[in-house]
Amino acid sequence: MTTFSERLRSLHAQDPERIAIYLQQAGRDDVPISFHQLMCGAVACARTYAREGLQSGEVVVLILQHGEDLIYAFWGAILHGAIPSIMPFLTEKLSPERYRADLTALVSVTRPAGIVTYPEFETEVHSALNADSSVRIVVTTDRLEPQADPDFEALSGFQRQPTDIVLLQHSSGTTGLQKGVALAHQAVFNQLNAYSAALSLNADDVVVSWLPLYHDMGLIAGFLMPILSGITLVLSSPFDWVRAPYKLMHSVTKYKGTLSWLPNFAYNFCAQKIRERNLEGVDLSTWRAIINCSEPVRWESHQAFYEKFKPYGLRHEALQASYAMAENVFGVTQSDLSKPPAVEGIDREAFMVERVAKVPFDGRPAMKMMSSGKPLSNTRVRVVNEKGEDLPERVIGELVLQSDCMLTEYYNRPDATEKALIGGWYYTGDYGYVSQGEVFVSGRKKDMIIVGGKNVYPQDLESLTYEVPGVHAGRSVAFGMFDEEEGTEEVVIIAEVDSEDEAERQKVADAIRLHVTKNSAIALRHVKVVGPKWIVKTSSGKTARSANKEKFLKELEQQGGQE
Repeated sequence: MTTFSERLRSLHAQDPERIAIYLQQAGRDDVPISFHQLMCGAVACARTYAREGLQSGEVVVLILQHGEDLIYAFWGAILHGAIPSIMPFLTEKLSPERYRADLTALVSVTRPAGIVTYPEFETEVHSALNADSSVRIVVTTDRLEPQADPDFEALSGFQRQPTDIVLLQHSSGTTGLQKGVALAHQAVFNQLNAYSAALSLNADDVVVSWLPLYHDMGLIAGFLMPILSGITLVLSSPFDWVRAPYKLMHSVTKYKGTLSWLPNFAYNFCAQKIRERNLEGVDLSTWRAIINCSEPVRWESHQAFYEKFKPYGLRHEALQASYAMAENVFGVTQSDLSKPPAVEGIDREAFMVERVAKVPFDGRPAMKMMSSGKPLSNTRVRVVNEKGEDLPERVIGELVLQSDCMLTEYYNRPDATEKALIGGWYYTGDYGYVSQGEVFVSGRKKDMIIVGGKNVYPQDLESLTYEVPGVHAGRSVAFGMFDEEEGTEEVVIIAEVDSEDEAERQKVADAIRLHVTKNSAIALRHVKVVGPKWIVKTSSGKTARSANKEKFLKELEQQGGQE
């Protein structure tokens, strides 16, 4: 049994000059940060927190962009014994009004004692705080203590216990702030031990990541695991990656990267956006696993990625999959790295109507489902119906899990905790099925649409739209809209295309309507084809269905109700 602070001190004692992080920022040379430098920066922040009166066990929210400030502020909170929680920084992609509202909501629920941000953002922070706010301390980066050699004995983080809460993760949402997932030191270490074993993690591994640290995939797989395991991390900014995704490939080449994690949409994004002229000198042969995670995984996305990058040394078996969530620290399942993930061709109609994964009959339309792997050694997964009863293999139901790395609670949310944790099992809100021990994830329970008494899952309909020429994976969204006259929900599908030609867009809309109606349990009427960047994404890159519905209805209202 140990704590983060004790692990950091041990790693520092072993080899203080070992490079822990190569920090990458656009327009600058890479910055190598040794473990000693990491501790010096973290201790400076810990001393600042102590000076400002932040107490051990209190929550501190970090509103900082990718860079050294964020890294040191996080580990400084750990060494001080405070509980860090990273929040997305306000960018041009987020609505300022929505951002302020989310910050106010976060403060009111989480009740942090402190916030760390930049001097120029301090006014923005104060504007989100009300009179009864719990926040006593707003620390700006210009007021941090100077760096000095670490004196571990003076730090209160060493008084924390393995069962104490070490950090808060926020589960995904439009900015993902409403439910803080409280995790104990021991829960995180239990996850890292089990997940490292599934990956056969070793001292020669190099993790290359651009993922944001305010979501579990970036925070755990792309930050905590490499640092606490003593392996090298190459860390760049998600915003730099979006602008120049080919830089990921160059980072893997330069540092001989072995492990990376990507959300499913990023496979398509890389395959579509990266040009051959930007891949000169790229060698991806050292990549032993690029793990698809954070949304339902798609075989088609893996194929597109592989075909694009196999000329540069990418091995097919390097494309892997995982099912993960903040409430289990991170990984729930992991595919076997010695072979590609299992793929099944199943009957589309039986899947969408009967909610059963059947081998298709002759001539029946088949859809490919890719496994997210088998549960980690410390995790059990069941599939249950609405009554919590176990379902047979290959029948779709809600995935529930139990492990020794589950959340302690949703922080200050006993209502949400009680609803999600039932009899020692965590109810994920995800639908899927199990076949021969492999877990197949199909979508979110909360996104379900009910049409004439039939349960319709938007992911299924979106997958159908990707089969229509002109619609790329990740660029359509389906949601339900209640029809007063019919007394049931109608499905609306919005799809992005690259064409500005109205006639071409109408042609795509007609093709979507026909294809979805022919291959699903619904008669689709409402299709809107739009240009690039219409669809709203969450801060982790997932499609934000409720936000897209809101945007659609607002446009409908502005057009006087004309579709």
